[in-house]
Amino acid sequence: MNDLLKNYELYLENIAGVVVIDMTGVVVYMNEQCAQYLKVEKKESLGKHILDVFPHSKMIEGLGLDERRVVFYSSYAGIGISIQMPLFQNGRKVGLLEYDAIQGSQFLYDFADQYRLFLDSEFKYLPREMLLLSGTKYSINNIIGSSDRITRVREQITQAARSNSTVLITGETGTGKELVAHSIHNLSNRRNNPFVRINASALPQSLAESELFGYEQGSFTGAIKEGRKGKFEQADTGTLFIDEINHMPMALQPKMLRTLQEKEVDRIGGAKSIPVDVRILAASSKDLRQLIEEGEFREDLYYRLNVMEIHMPPLRERMEDIPQLTESIVLDLNVVMGKRVAKVSPLVYEMFREYDWPGNVRELHNVIERAMNSAEEDALLPEHFEFKQVIFEKLRKKNSNVLLEESPIERVKDDAERELLISVLEQCNQNKTKAAQLLKIARPLLYQKMRRLKIEL
Repeated sequence: MNDLLKNYELYLENIAGVVVIDMTGVVVYMNEQCAQYLKVEKKESLGKHILDVFPHSKMIEGLGLDERRVVFYSSYAGIGISIQMPLFQNGRKVGLLEYDAIQGSQFLYDFADQYRLFLDSEFKYLPREMLLLSGTKYSINNIIGSSDRITRVREQITQAARSNSTVLITGETGTGKELVAHSIHNLSNRRNNPFVRINASALPQSLAESELFGYEQGSFTGAIKEGRKGKFEQADTGTLFIDEINHMPMALQPKMLRTLQEKEVDRIGGAKSIPVDVRILAASSKDLRQLIEEGEFREDLYYRLNVMEIHMPPLRERMEDIPQLTESIVLDLNVVMGKRVAKVSPLVYEMFREYDWPGNVRELHNVIERAMNSAEEDALLPEHFEFKQVIFEKLRKKNSNVLLEESPIERVKDDAERELLISVLEQCNQNKTKAAQLLKIARPLLYQKMRRLKIEL
């Protein structure tokens, strides 16, 4: 037999990032390429627990699965994508093998560029109708965060998707109300039918009625000859999302109420009602109950809309989601802007936590995009952010009383160091090994600092 066919070690050594663990998580094999990539000694790694070798590893979770899976990494080694394969012997699972499909940030960005070119070349041959699908751009996976508030929102979306009832989505501007509407439709049994959007604040009052309810031919000067369907008819069998419904003209609210109650539309100039099967999702950035008191919104329409309510919390009430949101935004903008940002300084997150984000997630996106235009390297640093002066002024006021301390400079240093350590530990889910690596200090020194600064976990 050809000697090359027998040289299994040669094959394994030329696969990127191969590592094998047993069912207890102990490393039983690692190829040299993986050791060099992780900057560890291969011989010393064998026999150690995988988290002691590579604290960012997700192989322990993989031990509980019986099928192959893809995992994504963002670590000191860079951004990567790995494949995990459960290992079976005589029908019994004995361990897990992992190898890298994408190794290193540059490889990932090159892959993304090539993949985008490939999709562009393939999609141009698809019919336009297939590209548009049902008209939605987002799914529940686009709602980023793991806070209790955002977890509750995802649960409410899932519940709403099982119903055909009208949903009122509330929340400040920029919180992501449109994401909720798209997500409900995509999870519902109407997902293969039309999803039609209209923004009530963008409708001129003179055109609002025709846009919503349509018109018959010759109904008014300028009407097209064959007439036109309104948004309700366009959304028949699907979902109609009315954004900023708080701007709906009072004159149209009675007609909208009738349409919701009777499930039929009266076109302008029409002689008969047209039945429609439409699920309504409405969003408001204003408190409709307050508008009712001010005489700007009909109470009966409010109750017809508010069968189910989902409230998107402002960003200042879910600050723990900022790191996840930032990572997601950076990844998206890397592709759009052709950037290579792979890291965000912990000081940036500290700065973010000192801001109250009146523009919510939309403002966070804008701030990060501006910063990425200034970043020349692969990391976002405080100096890349134009709004840092707002934060520094807030910190100055916060620390004004520190001058009364016996050693004000030392006090400020200790407070800043304490906040940084707490921030990094939170990002690392209290994993002190990961936190020490991110802070670029030895783990014993981290423990020493925690004791001195009275940080208890």
